[in-house]
Amino acid sequence: MNTPQHIKAKKTSGSKIIMLTAYDFIVARLLDEVGVDIVLVGDTLGSVFAGHDTTLPVSMDDMIYHTKVVSKAVQSAIVIGDMPFMSYQESMETARRNAGRFLKEAGAQAVKVEIGLGQVEIVKELVKIGIPVMAHIGFTPQSVYQIGGYRIQGKTSEAEAQLLELAEKVQEAGAFAVVLELCSYKVAKAITDSLQIPTIGIGAGPDCDGQVLVTQDLLGMTVGGVPNFVKTYATIFKDMKQAITQFKKDVQSHKFPESFSE
Repeated sequence: MNTPQHIKAKKTSGSKIIMLTAYDFIVARLLDEVGVDIVLVGDTLGSVFAGHDTTLPVSMDDMIYHTKVVSKAVQSAIVIGDMPFMSYQESMETARRNAGRFLKEAGAQAVKVEIGLGQVEIVKELVKIGIPVMAHIGFTPQSVYQIGGYRIQGKTSEAEAQLLELAEKVQEAGAFAVVLELCSYKVAKAITDSLQIPTIGIGAGPDCDGQVLVTQDLLGMTVGGVPNFVKTYATIFKDMKQAITQFKKDVQSHKFPESFSE
């Protein structure tokens, strides 16, 4: 099974890191059989699975349930549980307890935490008690209202310097990897070149040490539009709709089930 140490070693070897999301057994098993490095049980399940407009309604119980299901399916990849909104912001004690649940109850090997400059200490405290942490910086969806929408981060020289400082601080605090979301390509490259731990980009350009997407986005399973940085590799929603429509027609026209001799 992959470990955080395997993920860190990929930066040294120059091998790109592949991370995709899963919220159920079938997709998790598929990702593991393909050989992705990391299966992220993202709080994106709030929108992808549950139909919310943001990730904010997702609870710890939601995350624990889905992470348990995914962990049952995965044998080789590292499973990372996403710390949902208000599962770590309230107090350090709350952060430790909830992060511990991912490992103790749900079978994850690490957690992902959205981090701002005032939250770096959370990374240090979780690592101190033996919980591997992937930090998430740049655009942080749980702060969507504070940020003012889905905006590229690091576009000014001041913002670039702040992101680089934050990335270095989470590395110093003990994070084994950093997700860079919606960062300018320039700042993503600068951070990647500066850090000894790997960067994993989503809408952050080609120079990161790895890439992550929401699996349903790349499979064409998402209802509505997808971000412009997503490449869609299939049309699963369309294909499923066609198949179900054909089944409906076959039943209505008495073509299903077919006649057979008992």
